[in-house]
Amino acid sequence: MYTFELNALSDTERFAKAFSEEIDPGTVILLSGDLGSGKTTFTQFLGKSLGVKRHMTSPTFNIIKSYNGKYKIHHMDCYRLEDSDEDLGFDEYFNDNDIAIVEWPQFIEEYLPNEYISLELSYGNDNRRNLVMNATGDNNIRIAGEVHDQFID
Repeated sequence: MYTFELNALSDTERFAKAFSEEIDPGTVILLSGDLGSGKTTFTQFLGKSLGVKRHMTSPTFNIIKSYNGKYKIHHMDCYRLEDSDEDLGFDEYFNDNDIAIVEWPQFIEEYLPNEYISLELSYGNDNRRNLVMNATGDNNIRIAGEVHDQFID
């Protein structure tokens, strides 16, 4: 587990850039945190760092939006699925070729792969954000360590 303090928006952008330089195709990123804690902002910075030209918005109503960049990125916002048993074919988005970013993953736990990197964002003091990064699976643990080392450097 790694803990970071993001003191400004520029820190979130720098973290996303470090993250983009280490992830591999097939990486699944789970984003947790209160409304407004920075999940979509992180996703936008990550997409930009991965060459996405379109503006990335939260797919709250669509649930899933896909973008092309260095990798195909599937951005999922599962907030509206809290009380749903609907199977939206999530497994097709969790594959070895693409990046999957899941906001509100607790609402689709039964569909999530066993290996992922989780980022939990929370409010700190004075508009700062706290970020906790965990990883499961050897490759994701390696990625998390490299992101940590690059961001702290």
